[in-house]
Amino acid sequence: MNIESKVRLVEGLFEQLDVEISTFQNQTRLQCLAGCGHCCTNPTIEASPLEFLPWAFHVFLLGKAEDTLKELKNKDKQSVCHIYSPLNLIESTLGRCGDYKHRGLICRLFGYAATRDKYGQQRLATCKIIKENQLQHFQEASDAISKGLYVPMFTDYYMQLNNIDFKLGNTIVPINKALKLALEEVLQYYAYKPFPGSLEKIA
Repeated sequence: MNIESKVRLVEGLFEQLDVEISTFQNQTRLQCLAGCGHCCTNPTIEASPLEFLPWAFHVFLLGKAEDTLKELKNKDKQSVCHIYSPLNLIESTLGRCGDYKHRGLICRLFGYAATRDKYGQQRLATCKIIKENQLQHFQEASDAISKGLYVPMFTDYYMQLNNIDFKLGNTIVPINKALKLALEEVLQYYAYKPFPGSLEKIA
């Protein structure tokens, strides 16, 4: 399967998830706090290269893939996500995603998706800030989930991602390494192939 096809499939998966999360948010009234980037500043976040393939392809179409790759290679293991844009250097947890449209699967799921505990029960995986500042909504959402309210599941979506490309989807690494690997995948693919001129409008 070529890069363009993989990108379309991943984007299709994201579109499906975005609809489900929007529905879940409307039903539970859970929302991220405006301007909060706390979860993005966690240097231990891990992701797969495949979920950032649309981002890497977009960067490639803009002609910035090689420069971005160099920047990523200079980051240490404790660096926060390369795409994250803090509002200032003093309060780094205030900010936004620098390319929200092309954010990864982990970025979309966290806060509005569930995992299963050791008893097989669905547990909403969200941040401490949402739990503390929207305690009633969080408790009501948790109760509704236990009674059958649909919530996207981490495992379900990562399985669907793996079905697109098992190797790239099943490689879970620190987020900046995932970005780096995604860019390398795109650059290697087009090293001996013509620029995808018919897809320039995607950028």
